[in-house]
Amino acid sequence: MVTPAPEHRAALDALIASSSGLQPWRKVLHASVSVAVAALLVVLEPSQAVAVSVLGAFVVAALLVDAIRLTNPGANVLFFRAFGLLVSPREARRIASSTWHVAGILLAVALFPPDVATTAVLVLGLCDPAAALVGRRFGRRPFLGGTVEGTLAFFAVCGLLVGLRHSWPAALAAAAAAGLAERYSWPLDDNLTVPVVCGAAIQAVAWMGLS
Repeated sequence: MVTPAPEHRAALDALIASSSGLQPWRKVLHASVSVAVAALLVVLEPSQAVAVSVLGAFVVAALLVDAIRLTNPGANVLFFRAFGLLVSPREARRIASSTWHVAGILLAVALFPPDVATTAVLVLGLCDPAAALVGRRFGRRPFLGGTVEGTLAFFAVCGLLVGLRHSWPAALAAAAAAGLAERYSWPLDDNLTVPVVCGAAIQAVAWMGLS
């Protein structure tokens, strides 16, 4: 990333400070995108090739935006001003979470059958907000950079979502695997790894004849 000029650095630092905290609208955005994509996959039933092409175009566009703002401090300041309610401080010098989010959806759709991909997309969008809310409100015991309580919330919501669409062995496997991926995905982003790990767990259970 290019070193910003003093005026850009000061402006960006102020915007980063204002974007700290629970960031509820960011979580609403991620959840809404995931639910909308899942609904479109169910209602429109696009072919895998069409779905991958459309999602791929969104990923490329998001990466271009990230490339521009991370190499142009002025553009980065404009980005944070325009999307102040939707950004996270860590995105000031890294690829945006929304980019990873769409990329995670793309991988799920590209790698798994439609029913599994749809479930993985829902898990991506709904489980992380649940974990964040519970972790911040009730979290007391630390666990892999988060809290035990937040991870249990992720596990419960993931298990419920998967259990409603697949077998309960798949639900337990997916909840355990995706819950760990949400807590420990470095150097990748959990928005990328969670849907892939979730879908892989569901598929693995199916291959073992337990679904």
